[in-house]
Formats: sequence, structure tokens, C-alpha cells
Amino acid sequence: MQNLMNDLTKLFQKDERIFADGKLLKNKLTELALKLDQLLIELLLSDNKAKEHFFIEKTVKKDKVLVFDKDKFISFVNNKEFLPDSFTSFKNKIGLMTNGDYLKEKGDVVLAWAYKDCVLEGGQDKEDQKRDEIFYNETLSPDEIDRLFEPKVLTNFKKYNSKGEYSLAGFNGDDNLIIKGNNLLALHCLKQNFRGQIKLIYIDPPFNTGNDSFKYNDKFNHSTWLSFMKNRLEIAKELLSPEGSIYVHLDYNEAHYCKVLMDEVFGQNKFQREIIWRIGWVSGYKTAIKNYIRNHDTVLFYSMKENDVSFNKEYIKYPRGYKRRDGAEPTGEGYPLEDTWNCSEIDKLDSIQIKSFDKEKTGFLTQKNEALLKRIIYASSNERDIVLDFCSGSGTTGAVCHKMNRRYILIEQMDDQIKIIVDRLKKVVKGDPKGISKDVNWKGGGSFVYTELKKWNEEYMIEIKEANTTRKLLNIYEKMKKEVFFRYDVDLSKFDEKEFEELSLKEQKWVLCECLDKNHLYVNLSEIDDTTYKISADDKKLNAEFYKTVV
Repeated sequence: MQNLMNDLTKLFQKDERIFADGKLLKNKLTELALKLDQLLIELLLSDNKAKEHFFIEKTVKKDKVLVFDKDKFISFVNNKEFLPDSFTSFKNKIGLMTNGDYLKEKGDVVLAWAYKDCVLEGGQDKEDQKRDEIFYNETLSPDEIDRLFEPKVLTNFKKYNSKGEYSLAGFNGDDNLIIKGNNLLALHCLKQNFRGQIKLIYIDPPFNTGNDSFKYNDKFNHSTWLSFMKNRLEIAKELLSPEGSIYVHLDYNEAHYCKVLMDEVFGQNKFQREIIWRIGWVSGYKTAIKNYIRNHDTVLFYSMKENDVSFNKEYIKYPRGYKRRDGAEPTGEGYPLEDTWNCSEIDKLDSIQIKSFDKEKTGFLTQKNEALLKRIIYASSNERDIVLDFCSGSGTTGAVCHKMNRRYILIEQMDDQIKIIVDRLKKVVKGDPKGISKDVNWKGGGSFVYTELKKWNEEYMIEIKEANTTRKLLNIYEKMKKEVFFRYDVDLSKFDEKEFEELSLKEQKWVLCECLDKNHLYVNLSEIDDTTYKISADDKKLNAEFYKTVV
């Protein structure tokens, strides 16, 4: 066995994808094995010992073939005896499993998303290994979840109107909502009050390009991205009304994968349209590629009904003097909107990124136009209907809904984005003249409510992320021992500070984050009276009103 380990170590050094800076990238190696990577298989076949150990000879139609036993290979590579670096050794010592994060079953939950500059452990490449960011986005298997989806305590309530910010005195059934927190858990908090009540869902999720302009966790492998989406689409379906619709905004990286997934979740017969949105004119380096120039996004449109879908048909008015190709002047209301947008001289809907000096811009580089959202919101909702966006970004959905007299619920986790959204909507209620304001005669008015999931272990996740020295991390660890919920399989009696100090700062952060029980990132509503959490009387009252329960 030891000879095989030595041979494999030398063998893997030939592949720079899995061996960098003198270290074997075990997670990358495992990922390649799961994908049955051709180059990896050829490398293993080049070594007689590896071929004998990890390939099975089978007879197919009288021909003998070798079949790669990927499960045996992955188990071997992730055995703690195989190149146990200090990080792996420390994790094994305190009971953190190192080989289960990617061998998951159906029903996995991709939970901790989206923090800036993070990528998933299972999707790292050579360059990712050198980065300093904390990696604590996790995929949880069903047996790791027991309290995860219970309703959470809400806190830090505020109400905003044209006159300013106020403490929330009580909930009104018509309140617009901004909820800060993990979007999957926040969605589950909506089930009790909003199941079957949402008329329209629009989301602009991470495109999975590895190059998201605002540095979302935008580098999932396909299977993890699909798990991430499936978790959220399943609960989204529960929230939609019988007449409801959902629009998912994507690009070519995941659109076709997502189409198959949405067929599964909503039913293939509930698919309505694949909308092609031509982004606009392109120039410079984007036109230099030796291929067709990519110039569109895809929006997948599904509904809860197969036929008789709730839909407001829209017509584009013909410009003065417009004539059809046959020379005739058109009559009627206008040109009916097609499923290809911004693709003709009368349909002008360029991306906000194309309009270099557009006053709508908030600083969020993947921001979508108010005009784009107006088109979707008009088509699939009516005044006072509820619209949900759980990947809220810069708050465009909320801004447009507010101006079009729709109720809305926005969910966002990132601090920077929450600030952009709140600041933007404060301007909207005061009569913001930008975007679609002129088209809909917006003069201001209305209000919205801000609240957030009450953090517990999540508070320590943030502290760990922001710590910049080992001493600060050890101080955090001392506090953690008094307050947090640790994973049941962690043995803190074996947590040796000297060994911990020998790890890199990134590895130290990783260890501390993995020690935390993800079922306790936020405080469950069922524990609102536990004095540990110090929930105020006002918060208890407002939670009772929000959930319409006695707590």
C-alpha cells in the first residue's frame, strides 16, 4: 500500500491541475475522478500498479474492457493516511470529516451562499488554492439537517417612507419587505404566511461563469449549482399562487441545465417561453473573438398552470412614419411583444451596461434595467399582487414593483447589497425620477419594511471571515466555546492550539467555520423565549404578528 501511495504521488506530479507548489490538491483530484476526466484516467492507466488497483476487467460482447472504479479511487485518495498534510491531520484529529463533502446523495442542500470572493471547496483549481479567502460555503447532506428549515426569529425591524426611517410599530398585511439573511432559510420563513400567495417570482441568480463582476460565489461546478438552484426552486414553487409565474434570468453557462431542472420541478408542460434578450451593441475586445459574438441572455418563463396562463399581452407602439418591410403602414395597437427582445428597430431594450452614462446605475455591475423588469412584471402580475425576488442584487425588482403598485418581497444576504437596496428604495419612496418613473408617472409615496434573520452561529462565521491574525481567531474560538453550537462530531478536547497555530490563516478560518453547526446559523422561532438569545419584547410581538402565531 505504501509503495502504491509513493507511486501515485510521483504520478500526480505530472498533472499541474492536481499538483501545485509541491502539494496535491485532493479536492480537485476527487472532482476530476467524479467527472471521469479522460486525462486523469489516461494518467492512471500509464502506471501498472494504479491500473491493477483501480480498474476492473469486464467482458462486453466477448471483448475485455477496463472499467475505472472511481469509488475505490476516491476512497483511497481521501484516506487520511494518503498524504496527510497538517491541515488534514488537524481536521481528522478533532473529528472533522475530510472525504464526505463531495460524495453526496440526492437531497443535498447548498447552504452558505453568497459571500464575496469565495469558491466551493469541491471546485477549486490551482489558482484558487493560492487565494486567501475563507472557504465556508457548504453542501449539507440530508442526515446533517434537522432544524435547518424551521422558521427563524426576525429582528432589527425598520420602516421607511418618504419622511424617513422609523421603528416598526406593527405589521400591515400590505407591507413591502426586505429580508436580510441566507436566501434559502429566508424562503422557508415565508411558507407560513405566503404559501400559495406569490403571483410572480423573478430571480437573477449567479450565472456560474467564474467571473461574476461583483464577486459573488459564482464558481460552482454544474452539479453543485443545480443543487443550489433546486433547493430554492422547490420552495419557490410552494410559494407561488395557482396563477403564478416564475422567470429565471441566465446566460449560456447554465441555461440549458436549468431548463431540464425546471422541467423536473415545475413540470415540462408548465414551460411557457425561452426569452432571448439581446444585450445590445458590442464593440472592442468582445468582437475580436474568432467565433460568433455572444450577445444575449436567456430568461426561462414557467407558470403554475399549463394553459390559460395569467398574462397581460403587451404591444410596442410603432415609431412615427414606420413602415413594414413590404412598404405598408401597420395598423392596430402596435407590434405584439415577441420572445426575442431588443432584436428589432422598434424594440429597444439595451442592457444597462451598454448605456455607459445611464443614471439608473447603482454601482452593482450586473444590475438589470428597470425597463426589463417592467416588461416582466407587467406581463405576469397586476396591481397589488405580490412579487418575490430572492436574489435581489441591486433591488431593481423592488424599485420597479414600488413604482408599478405591486407588493414585493426582496431577500439578500450581502451587506453591500443590502445597503444599495435600502438606499435605492429610500429614494424611490421620495419620488426617484430615474428608470421607468416617467413612463409610469411615478411621483413617490408608499413604504417598505426592513428586517433580518436573527444571527447566532452566523455571527461567528462573519467574525472568523474578518479576522486577520491567528491571535484574533483564537480569541474568537474562546468565545465560541461559551456560546456557539458546535457540530456533534467535533471533539474539542483534541483541539491543540499549538498545532492550530501551525496552519495557514486560511486553514485556521476553514477549521473554525467547519466546527460550527449549520443548523444554528440563525435563531429558530421555537426558541424565541430562550433567555440565551435575549430577544426583546418588541421583537417577540413583531414576530408573532409576522408569523401570525402566539410566541
